[in-house]
Amino acid sequence: MQPRYRVIIDNDFSGDPDDLFQLAHHVLSPSVEIPFVIGSHLAAGDHFDPSDRQADNAADIARDLLALLGSDIPVLAGSNIGLADAAVPIASAAAEAIVREALREDTDLPLFVALGAGMTELASAVLLEPRIANRLTAVWIGGPEHEGLGLDFPIAGRVEYNLAIDIPAARTVFNDSTVPLWQVPRNTYRQALVSFAELDARVRPHGPLGRRLAESIDSLAAMAESAGLLMGETYCLGDQPLVLLTALHSSFEADPSSSTYAIRPTPLLSAEGWYEPRPDGRPMRIYTALDTRLMFEDMYTKIARVSA
Repeated sequence: MQPRYRVIIDNDFSGDPDDLFQLAHHVLSPSVEIPFVIGSHLAAGDHFDPSDRQADNAADIARDLLALLGSDIPVLAGSNIGLADAAVPIASAAAEAIVREALREDTDLPLFVALGAGMTELASAVLLEPRIANRLTAVWIGGPEHEGLGLDFPIAGRVEYNLAIDIPAARTVFNDSTVPLWQVPRNTYRQALVSFAELDARVRPHGPLGRRLAESIDSLAAMAESAGLLMGETYCLGDQPLVLLTALHSSFEADPSSSTYAIRPTPLLSAEGWYEPRPDGRPMRIYTALDTRLMFEDMYTKIARVSA
């Protein structure tokens, strides 16, 4: 199968292990060509990785998973810190690689940047070279709920996790760029639930990859239990929509046509991480419902094939 799209994967692999499922699923999807993977940072002091080398750690973890898949896709570490100012880039190797990929003239495959964490590298790339803004589409897992679109978050007033990683970078992309944006906000990515029973039956038995993925959730559950948190029977693989929205498109009039979105003017983001109306903002897609059947059945089937 020939690829239809290029997808740059940017995720905080030293954090929540849902990104490992997303990376494996993307690599196993032949309709996308992945020029490189970016390991990105978390919020400073994050409990998953409180070190000062979060992006370097993320890159190492991504390399280990790719080795398990027999993949030689290059991995770059992004900046270990977020932007101090929405107008000032951090010139990391990862941001510069986004610029080079977006400016390529030797391919006509559309380019997605699939973001499962903060927006530091994309924001820096756009600030370094504004011409790339209209040569890619950003698909972002993050941001709070939009009024009138789906359920409200059950804990009002909490800044969404991925947005909190680097609010200035998100403000660069939302407020000051023309980057086409497909957003999967908090109330939508929370639909991406799988049960521990599913993981035991459909991931764990399938070779080294299946064990690695299942054990990443085991470790998280043990850590949560030691902290007194009862997780119940499910876990949110909230980064998985990155695969659904970039790889699993319809055959004709290609689009993630089985998932639902609204088109609204891109709002302004405040310094505190909340939306402010901007009626003349560029149109953006805000996904409201995900085809979780397609997304997870495809993931389970591809993982099983690896060990077949």
